[in-house]
Amino acid sequence: MTRYLSTLALALAAAFLAPQVKAEKVIMYREGQLVSPHDVAAVLGNGTRSIRLLDDAPAAATPTKYVAAAAVALAKTSARPPARAPAAPDDANGDASALSLPVRFAFDSAEIVPAARTQLDALAEGIKLLAPNSIVTVEGHTDAVGTDAYNLDLSRNRARAVRDYLVQRHGIDAARLKTVGYGEARLVEPADPSAAVNRRVQFRGS
Repeated sequence: MTRYLSTLALALAAAFLAPQVKAEKVIMYREGQLVSPHDVAAVLGNGTRSIRLLDDAPAAATPTKYVAAAAVALAKTSARPPARAPAAPDDANGDASALSLPVRFAFDSAEIVPAARTQLDALAEGIKLLAPNSIVTVEGHTDAVGTDAYNLDLSRNRARAVRDYLVQRHGIDAARLKTVGYGEARLVEPADPSAAVNRRVQFRGS
């Protein structure tokens, strides 16, 4: 009982201290949502930070805010079936610094499935709107199924696969695309380590 109370006290202390730490913030697209190249350019060309979780609501509605600590709220929304919702309006993306796409890959591989290409094609058009010397970092992320070492390697390979797709299909200069894999180290939903929302590719401009 004493050990339980000690653990609970530490958890509560962490929760109160968490707001003091500036959380990582991104725009997160759901599978099948429209991606506007102009929104992509606005996000990847911006150095400030904000966050929006693009919901299935109409464009006129205010996008649902998402913070990694709010895992329960995300679990409820992510359970909805994918829908083609309008991209967020420009003013909702104006202060964001990164965006995340739920790029689908073949099981246990880095092969991009055809369903993921529409969003990646729009992303590529957005990158082309950036300054010629701008750099975009492609970040691979996995869920926590499997070993740390395996997931790290898989995330790196998937980030490289996305880079290669952007280079080979859209002619983007490979020197402008950096890749990094984080494996399961940066889960969006730590309360559910195997959740699909944790499997994503994130893009950051610099």
